[in-house]
Amino acid sequence: MKAKYWIVSCAIASLSAIELALRLLGFGNPALLQADANAGYIFAPNQLVYRFGNRLEYNQFSQRSEQIDSAKPEGTLRILMIGDSVLNGNNTTDQQETIPELFEARLLGIKNQVEVLNASAGSWGIGNQLGYIRKFGTFESDAVILQIGTHDLLQPPSSSAGVGNDPLMPNRKPLLAIQEAFQRHVSPKLSSIFVSNSPAAGVPVSESQRFRENMQRFEQIVALVRAKNIPLFVLYTCDRADLLPIPNQPRFKSEFVDRLKALKIPVIDIHVAWSKLPKTTVESYFRDGVHPTAPAYESIADLVFQQLCTEKKLAACSLTNTNSEK
Repeated sequence: MKAKYWIVSCAIASLSAIELALRLLGFGNPALLQADANAGYIFAPNQLVYRFGNRLEYNQFSQRSEQIDSAKPEGTLRILMIGDSVLNGNNTTDQQETIPELFEARLLGIKNQVEVLNASAGSWGIGNQLGYIRKFGTFESDAVILQIGTHDLLQPPSSSAGVGNDPLMPNRKPLLAIQEAFQRHVSPKLSSIFVSNSPAAGVPVSESQRFRENMQRFEQIVALVRAKNIPLFVLYTCDRADLLPIPNQPRFKSEFVDRLKALKIPVIDIHVAWSKLPKTTVESYFRDGVHPTAPAYESIADLVFQQLCTEKKLAACSLTNTNSEK
């Protein structure tokens, strides 16, 4: 009997230690999502969590940004950036290391009051961006920057189906950190081994049709932004396969760039900029097939600042910096 109690006690102690260690890493406290009729899904508003040593804060408008006033404060340079996980940074990126925060830090060199808003969520497509603008508007911004990647050109809008059902899209806190770690990392691997993927239901849609549909959604965004007389820019981000082993032209990118030219929308083209870099540098810029590393985020922020402000494509960037006058 004593041996039995000893084994049970050791098991409880071991599980408790594992639970504590996982909670210290951030498991058990994920940033929560919620379904949204317009954008498909958004992050639940007013959240502050710490995951794997990184701060993730979402304001009242589900932006990965600090709380803001709905009316832009007088004298503030406000820029709205909208995108997917590349812009968001996910759990692996601290708030201060995301593209909008890095860009904001650079803008503070020319303007005292700056807000770069980060409206983004993992797997958002152009249709989700459109839905967010329809829901919330443009926040009296001085400019809107759409982050659109190679994969976004063909991606249909992501739906809310996974919210609360997919472990990567939680809508409530898990009871245990062990539970979350198992659901996020162990269960998917087991499913891939033992569960065969069935073909998708419905009529298949050609890539050309998907691109045309996304361009229609994109032009709806353009119309909404321009109706408010706000400058619009595109931040084009590329996938790893677009640059390695050698740079190549992504499918439908030429057609997209032609559309931007016709609409007179400036583009900050990360694909072109990184195509000129050494292969070893490009390799260090990706942590997987899509998502940038910390040095890559710095590079993107530099390129955005250079093209919008140094090259004076955004007039608001030229506003006087009162710090430099002192």
